[in-house]
Amino acid sequence: MKPSARLTVSLAALCAAVLTATACAPRTSGGSAAGRDDRSGTLRVWLFQEVGNEPKEKVVDTVVAAFEKKHEGTEVEVEYIPVETRAQRVKAALNDPGSAPDLMEYGNTDTAGHVRDGGLLDVTEEFAGWDEAKDADPAARRSVTVDGRVYGAPLYVGVRALYYRTDVFEELGLRPPRTLAELAGTARKIRAAKPGLYGLVVGGAYTYGALPFIWAHGGELATGTGGSYASAIDGAAARKGIEAYTSLFGDDNCPAAKCAGMGGNDTVTAFAAGKAGMAIGGDFSHAAVEAGKVKGKYAVVPLPGVTSGSVAPAFAGGNNIGVLKSTSHRTLAVELMRQLASKRTQAELFDAMGFLPTFTDVRQQAAAKEPFVKPFVDTLAAGAKSVPASPAWARIDSSLVLPTMFQEIVSGRKDVATASRDAAKKMDDAFGSAG
Repeated sequence: MKPSARLTVSLAALCAAVLTATACAPRTSGGSAAGRDDRSGTLRVWLFQEVGNEPKEKVVDTVVAAFEKKHEGTEVEVEYIPVETRAQRVKAALNDPGSAPDLMEYGNTDTAGHVRDGGLLDVTEEFAGWDEAKDADPAARRSVTVDGRVYGAPLYVGVRALYYRTDVFEELGLRPPRTLAELAGTARKIRAAKPGLYGLVVGGAYTYGALPFIWAHGGELATGTGGSYASAIDGAAARKGIEAYTSLFGDDNCPAAKCAGMGGNDTVTAFAAGKAGMAIGGDFSHAAVEAGKVKGKYAVVPLPGVTSGSVAPAFAGGNNIGVLKSTSHRTLAVELMRQLASKRTQAELFDAMGFLPTFTDVRQQAAAKEPFVKPFVDTLAAGAKSVPASPAWARIDSSLVLPTMFQEIVSGRKDVATASRDAAKKMDDAFGSAG
């Protein structure tokens, strides 16, 4: 038997893929390998590495074992890749299909870009013929759809809310903040009373933790529809949100020297380790926090907006799983995709990781079973938002346009107006070349 982690990609193959990625542009045409549809052999799967990944691995291993038992002569190799480097890995795979997986997990913001680059297989007919698909919520369906065609299956929906330390709040006589201004004030009170803690741990590379501040102040990332967009990140309202977020980087809350480089996983890890009074974390962060030092000493509420009682619009995130065009195992890969995204697997991933299911009936069952789901469901109901539905977003995201903007501001290299104007130009360049 193979080890449970099933990690088999060699360093040599990875280096070759990376070298190839630097030498040429992504493939934009071509189907599965020589039109083959092998019904045995090895299927390679790339899934994202989570904070506290072992529970996810156990769920996946169970699915894989059942699949291998059903298909004699078939083996499945799973590799868990860092979310932060996914763009480079996928680009390398598109450049060198021989090193590419048969199917992979991908963020819903990456769908349009992967389709544009010719990476994902059109599974419209297979999705339509999948009985469980009828119960996928509309937003989840849209997340795998480009120009009316389906390129994968929704795996989970992700939304973020405010985690806070109940023991710290009780000790200091604090209440959960009701506005973003109160959030900042509460964070500084915690830091002042307990210098060993970050008040609210924030990250300069945590794009999806910062976006609620921009949206809550009335700002937008971009304007436009139908694939034609123009950046709005340098608009007056967006700048207010940027200033609100970047003002949290300082010795009175989260020192820039330590926090500017943090991403979302880093902030969750710090909170779980007992190093922060508050953090912006996802429903998918629940397992990691439960496994940390703060177990039994925290609660979650929706991140507040600008006015008392409002909820800051959260990023409507989530991940999908799709088959790559270059696969030589189309039938097997599509079947494994369905199994990994099935109602049963999503229910098990919820139990293991706290991932919110994309099927409405499974999500209702999850909410009835676990109280921790409520603040995330309430956040979704208050009106979550997404990034522009443009293939340009993959370039904007992988080029770290927004993290660079935040880091330039918190380091003092640029003011908000200059940094946001420079970021807007980079975004517009990406939108202009996305056709």
